[in-house]
Amino acid sequence: MTEHAGASEPLLSGLGIIGLGQMAQALLLPLLEQGDVRSAAVRAVVASPASAERLQQQLQVAVTAAADGQAAAAWQAPVVLLAVKPQQLAAAAASAAAASSPGQSSSSQGHRDECPLLISVLAGVSLARLQASFPGWRVVRAVPNTPCLVRAGITGLAWGEQLSDGQRHCVRQLFGRVGQVLELPEPQLDGLLAVASSGPALMAVVIEALADGGVAAGLPRALAQELALAMTGGTVALLQQKGLHPGQLKDMVSSPAGTTITALRQLERGSVRSALIEAVLAAAERSRALG
Repeated sequence: MTEHAGASEPLLSGLGIIGLGQMAQALLLPLLEQGDVRSAAVRAVVASPASAERLQQQLQVAVTAAADGQAAAAWQAPVVLLAVKPQQLAAAAASAAAASSPGQSSSSQGHRDECPLLISVLAGVSLARLQASFPGWRVVRAVPNTPCLVRAGITGLAWGEQLSDGQRHCVRQLFGRVGQVLELPEPQLDGLLAVASSGPALMAVVIEALADGGVAAGLPRALAQELALAMTGGTVALLQQKGLHPGQLKDMVSSPAGTTITALRQLERGSVRSALIEAVLAAAERSRALG
């Protein structure tokens, strides 16, 4: 790892990736495209040999199955992205311990001049649990959301102990490639997850329902969906660019005895606001339970 990435020097001298799903790929591709890490310095591990072969051809980086003896090389990188499911944490920790045990050789990318860095994107898994599972590592907990796939994401970061300035710089740059980065006290990550990470699914349901309403009102399905998407994007842009509170925009559109206030009345009858609030709270509580 470098303290500062120069014009010809990659940000990362080596990167291990444990679990190469959509989110891990969304984080990896911008790093490769911008030269932040060389493809030859990436080592990824996935569950099955078939997935390893497919992803290696697709991404042009070294990908091995977890049962392969070469999988240990991913844990010898100075920076490792942990992107498996939370219930696979114990297995990942066991693999990390085995890779660092006596008799395991280290590659050139595994040369470390400081404690290795583990970046976890596991939902709800706390820094304390990560540190207990990976002794000898510096750990960071990251909560990205799915718009990272189109580089319009939000990622919340909570730092473990004793990270170097270079390691913090590396993490900020990595997630900055795919959207906005917020550094928060760890207890706030559950709320961020509930709003920013679970929120896209909630918004997708709202958009789908609006499109269904358009169909019920006589619009063709494709047009109804196009209108719902365009309206959502335009509303977000208006709120952000004018600095409006959502309540202000609601009042701007709601004429006395008009169509919008009539529609809002129906939402209140259906307790839509309350349902969304309770959905966010339930997601936050589930995040805490996973931890």
